[in-house]
Amino acid sequence: MYGFSIFMNTDLNETKRSYLTKMANRGFEGIFTSMHIPEDDVKLYKKRLIDLGGLAKANHLKLMVDISGDALSRSGFSFDNLAELKALGVTGLRMDYHISNATISKASQDITISLNASTITQQDIDELQANHANFDQLEAWHNYYPRPETGMSHDDFIEKNKCLRQHGFKVMAFVPGDADLRHPLYLGLPTLEAHRFLHPLAALMDMERMSVDDIYIGDGGLKEMTARQLSHYIKEQTVLLRGRAETADFSYVLGNHANRQDAARDVIRSATARFKAIPEIRPENTSARHKGAITIDNCDYGRYMGEIQIVKKDLQADSKVNRVGQIIAEDIALLDYIGAGQKFRIENEKQND
Repeated sequence: MYGFSIFMNTDLNETKRSYLTKMANRGFEGIFTSMHIPEDDVKLYKKRLIDLGGLAKANHLKLMVDISGDALSRSGFSFDNLAELKALGVTGLRMDYHISNATISKASQDITISLNASTITQQDIDELQANHANFDQLEAWHNYYPRPETGMSHDDFIEKNKCLRQHGFKVMAFVPGDADLRHPLYLGLPTLEAHRFLHPLAALMDMERMSVDDIYIGDGGLKEMTARQLSHYIKEQTVLLRGRAETADFSYVLGNHANRQDAARDVIRSATARFKAIPEIRPENTSARHKGAITIDNCDYGRYMGEIQIVKKDLQADSKVNRVGQIIAEDIALLDYIGAGQKFRIENEKQND
C-alpha cells in the first residue's frame, strides 16, 4: 500500500484539501500525520484532527496518527476512549517513545497499532506477548529522519526488516517528497539517508526491493509532475519518463515500452520497438551517448534498425546508432530502477510544461 503525509502545523486549508483528494484519486490509500512535533501548537491538534479524519473518511483513506508520551491527553483525547478517535476517522496509532508496552498491548485490542520499527527490541516483543497484545493489529513503522546524515543505511534497514519479518510484522517505511518540505529544516523526510535528495519515485522503487509492505511519502507534498509519475507507477506499473528531442526521429520513441526480460547491463532495450512500422532510419547525430540518451539503431545496423534504447551509462559514439533524444535531468535517477520487464513511457518534456 502507498500513502502520504498531511501535517497539522496549519489548519486544513484548501491547498491541503485539494492535495489530499488528488492523492486519493491517484491511487494512494493512507495518510500519516503526527501529534508530537515540537514546533507545533498541540492545543490546535484536536480540531485539525477532526477535520483531517473527516476528509480521510470521505476519501476512503486510512489515517495513522503518530503519538508519544502524553500527546493524546494534551490534545484532548484518551487511551481510555479510543472509540472517539476511530469515530473521527483514525484507523491506527503509531506509538513512539514514552508509551509502555502494557498500554500498547491494551490499545491493540481496539485499533491498529504501529510500533517504531527502527528501535523495537526482543524485550519489547516479549513484554507485548506477556501483556497479551493483539499481534494481528500490530505493525512496524520505521522512522523518517529530518536531519541530514541521520537516516538509516540500506544494510541496516534490510537486516532490521529480516528480524521484523521473522516475528510476523508488516513493515512500513518513508520516502521523501519534493514539495511542502517539513519545517524547520526543509531537507526531506526519508527513512534511508540515500533517499534524501533522490527522486521520490526512484526512492519508492528502491524501497520496494527491501521487504517493505507499505511506503509513505514522508514530506507534506509532491510537485504536480512527480505526483503524476507516482500515479502512473501505482495504477499502471509504468515509469513515466520525460525526454527532450534532438532529431526529428524523436517522435518514433514516444509512447509506451517495456524493458526486455533479458535486461541489458548498459541500456534499457524496448521489447516492442522492432515490431513498430517505421521508415528507413538514416544515420544522424551518431555522437557519444551519455546516460539518459535515447537512441534508435539506424539502417547500418541491419536487422536491428529501429531498436530503441535508453542508455544507462556513458557509451562512446557508434555510427550505427542515432541519438534522437535525452531523458531530462530530473528523471535520470529513475533509469537505475527500470529492471527486466518493467513498463515505461517516454513523453516529450514540452507536453508537460
